[in-house]
Amino acid sequence: MGASAGRAGRLIAGSEATEAPTPPPPADAEPPPSVALEFELPAEAAARLPRLPALRPHRLGRARGGTADRVWLDSADGRLAAQGLVVEAPTRGPRRLLRILPPAEALWHPGQPPEILRSLTAGEALAEAGEAPLTPIAAFIGRQHAIRLAVPGGEVEALLTEGRLRSLAEERPAATLRLSGPAGAVLDAARMLAASLPIRPVLSALAEQGRALAAAVPPRPFRLGPADTSAATTVEDAFLRAAGHLLEVAAQQSARIAPGAPPEPVHQTRVALRRLRSVFRVFRAATDCAALRAFDAGLREALTVLGPARDWDVFQTGIAREIADAFDEDPRIASLRRAAEARRAEAYEAVAAMLAGPAWRLLAIEGIGILLLRPWREGAEEERLAMLDAPAAPFGRAVLDRRWQRLRRAGAGFDELSAEQLHELRLDGKRLRYAAEVFAPLFGQRATRRFLRRVSALQEGLGLANDAAVARGLARSLAAPGHAGRAWAVGAAEGWSEARLAARRGAAHEAWEKLQGKDRFWTGD
Repeated sequence: MGASAGRAGRLIAGSEATEAPTPPPPADAEPPPSVALEFELPAEAAARLPRLPALRPHRLGRARGGTADRVWLDSADGRLAAQGLVVEAPTRGPRRLLRILPPAEALWHPGQPPEILRSLTAGEALAEAGEAPLTPIAAFIGRQHAIRLAVPGGEVEALLTEGRLRSLAEERPAATLRLSGPAGAVLDAARMLAASLPIRPVLSALAEQGRALAAAVPPRPFRLGPADTSAATTVEDAFLRAAGHLLEVAAQQSARIAPGAPPEPVHQTRVALRRLRSVFRVFRAATDCAALRAFDAGLREALTVLGPARDWDVFQTGIAREIADAFDEDPRIASLRRAAEARRAEAYEAVAAMLAGPAWRLLAIEGIGILLLRPWREGAEEERLAMLDAPAAPFGRAVLDRRWQRLRRAGAGFDELSAEQLHELRLDGKRLRYAAEVFAPLFGQRATRRFLRRVSALQEGLGLANDAAVARGLARSLAAPGHAGRAWAVGAAEGWSEARLAARRGAAHEAWEKLQGKDRFWTGD
């Protein structure tokens, strides 16, 4: 645990905001565009925020307070919710129609507040609800505190909302923090607060949490699964859509990692981060810059903490379980599994420590900052700018062609490939699949699905073989000097892994044959 926890603590170095506020810009300077980011935090942290010592040097004037009571409404059949909409009725002011769940094709990055579509007139029949009567579904009872801050990037308003979500049968505490101002200033304020408080970009809008509480279901996430780049027009647009989507998926999945939770969130968090790093490589020619490389290094550090937890999950639910079933009630196998479970628990403790620490929170903020500030444009030459503004589809074709040719070369003479060469083929297949997932929405769906299915089948065959090879190494690490029973169990696990490796090679070869030269959706072949 010590090594993994140490890596987690190094995820972001030197990220704390400077304490002294910067002087204001010249009076004739054009004001930077304003942004808003919304975070969620536990009730205990929300109570501490107004008195946080780190805020004192930055506060401008006194905080302003007031009620934040509101009710959310929908038609009886939930027609608005099905469209990702809700009507919000605050205590003061007109009702308004909110978008609380963005369309899959919309440009997105974590922390975006609900979109106010329009204010409603008194008694207005809502076309989006089929002009049906609206009824209350949930409410929020609480207060708001508005705090003005001067931080290195400029002036920011911090709006803290804390109280309780209520439905007919349930209620629970909830708190959000919205930071508004110039992008650089908002990011500075977010870093400063994240260093002291467990804030994170909201995983669902407050109204969606209220709807979910009333329906006794989990809130719907903003994003899951592969990115939808179908609406991307330029190379930069496709990059922003893919990277913002995957940053959100990583946030959603990592929030589900908890003691006693199934292993899937660890796996999906790891997959999201690896896909995100792959997106950086796919678009490197257009977006490479120092800020992106530094952020990528932080992702790599996070993966070194998540990796062992995933490996032990696979070992325990795969080969270790198969051996236990084959050698029913053998105490030597039981001892091996107990030792493996102890290693798994240690790995999960390291993951929990990483997720609870400020480095992970700061990493998320750095990712949002990159998407907002687009540092790859700073000092970029005309050729780079032209590439960023070029159409996305031709760029995607060129990337996929290169990765396809690399995969073909790596798989030549498949039957004669060594275990190391199969491992490299698996990595090349993964690189191609990740790139294909990014660009697939730009092309037709039928051929796209077929290609992704076939390259995924190759990945599955080679991946299971790789899992067996990893399991062999994990089993060896459980050997105990002078413990004959453990040595026998380790040998059984190694032999089982070898047999599994041989059995899976045939499935991988079959998948390879099906993939040959067919269904390259980006060329129409």
